[in-house]
Amino acid sequence: MPRRSSKPRDLNRLAAQTAAEATGEAPEEPPSDKNPHAVALGRLGGKKGGKARAAKLSKKRRSEIARKAAEARWRKGRHPPALPERAPASEVSTMAGR
Repeated sequence: MPRRSSKPRDLNRLAAQTAAEATGEAPEEPPSDKNPHAVALGRLGGKKGGKARAAKLSKKRRSEIARKAAEARWRKGRHPPALPERAPASEVSTMAGR
C-alpha cells in the first residue's frame, strides 16, 4: 500500500514548510522510538522471505496457491472488463465506404 505524504494539504502551509526546509529552519524529526536493531532484523527477514518461501514450496503447491489467488480475484470481480466484440473484416471494409 502506498504511504501517505506527511506534507500539508494547505498550499500556504506547504509553501511555508518548503521555505523553512530550503533555509534550514525546519524543525528536526523527533527520534524514532523503535529499536534500530529490531528494525534491521525485520528488514533482513522481509527481504529474503518471498524467495525463501518460493524455494521451499514444490511446483505443485505454488501452482495451487496461484490458482486459489486467481479464483479469489475473479470472484471479487477485479478482472478487467471484457473487450467489445470486433466486427469481421468484411463488414469493416463496407462500413468505410459509407
